[in-house]
Amino acid sequence: MITPFRIDIPQADLDELHDRLARTRWPDELPDAGWDYGIPLARVKSLAEYWRTGYDWRKWEARLNELPQFTTEIDGQNIHFVHVRSEAPDALPVVLTHGWPGSFVEYMEVVEPLSREFHLVIPSIPGFAFSGPTRERGWDVDRVARAWAELMARLGYDRYGVHGGDFGAAISRSLAALKPDQVVVAAHFTYLPTPPPPGWTGELSDGDRERVEQIKAYMAKQPAARVVNSTVPQTLAYSLNDSPTGLLAWLTERITEWGDPDVPMSDDHLLTNVSLYWLTGTAGSAGRLHRESTTPPPGVTQPVGVSVFAHDITRSIRVFAERSFDIVHWAEFERGGHYAPLEIPEEYASDFAAFFRAYK
Repeated sequence: MITPFRIDIPQADLDELHDRLARTRWPDELPDAGWDYGIPLARVKSLAEYWRTGYDWRKWEARLNELPQFTTEIDGQNIHFVHVRSEAPDALPVVLTHGWPGSFVEYMEVVEPLSREFHLVIPSIPGFAFSGPTRERGWDVDRVARAWAELMARLGYDRYGVHGGDFGAAISRSLAALKPDQVVVAAHFTYLPTPPPPGWTGELSDGDRERVEQIKAYMAKQPAARVVNSTVPQTLAYSLNDSPTGLLAWLTERITEWGDPDVPMSDDHLLTNVSLYWLTGTAGSAGRLHRESTTPPPGVTQPVGVSVFAHDITRSIRVFAERSFDIVHWAEFERGGHYAPLEIPEEYASDFAAFFRAYK
């Protein structure tokens, strides 16, 4: 059964949030520390004060409620999703999957332009926001993909595309591998890790060699968030579920480091995303996705499109990607990072449409 859903956070929950923010016990900070030890104290204080006194959750709740939302139960788990049907007679359905530390908020600014041509299904990953928390072990990337396949079947879609970045790309790959080409007709990724193949001795351009070094540096020094989420997410969950300021700092550090500093996610979008984690109590369960997903996502046989953004965590290398995927579309952007749908929504939507238009 599919049930309409509307966000309606009790006022008492918002009052408690504001009270907790007001009673934050602030840590000290070394003089001129900058970002060397983590997110700066001044940045977190400024955001926390704005979250408490300036940010208007009710305004953003109303904006989110402009999106048609639903819930259904699949494999024993509540699944929340946005479903927007296009009026275009030849509209192709596409599943758009977010990542961590994001949510369905990532796509809110591109729903209107994309729905002119495509039916959009934007689920919340089990463990995240209104799909969470998860209640048992085993909700890894592959299990989420199987849930998406069931969701699309319930919605009556037997032919569709898949799209995602971060964990959304991994889930999309698993979903594409799960279904034949006649069902999942094409896959588009905004984040596609391409480490050098073992024993690679081929020639690379100067730009690609730079990307290889970036990948090596990232793999050699994994962010603390990925290490903790992949090992002991429960230990961190006590702090994240008890302190909104702690949650704010934890998520904002990653969002800032992985974004484009010249076109950053707005503070209001950032706080809407963080608020969803806080108000649904899912910071801990969202982090478990790292712990559960221990195997690399599979390759796919469908046509693949890739968007590469200049400030993403790492940048894909086409010559490596073509060894594993049927690359039919490749776009390079001088702007944008890991959150391109919120950073450069017009460019993002244009490239998305240019790729999927061929599969209507």
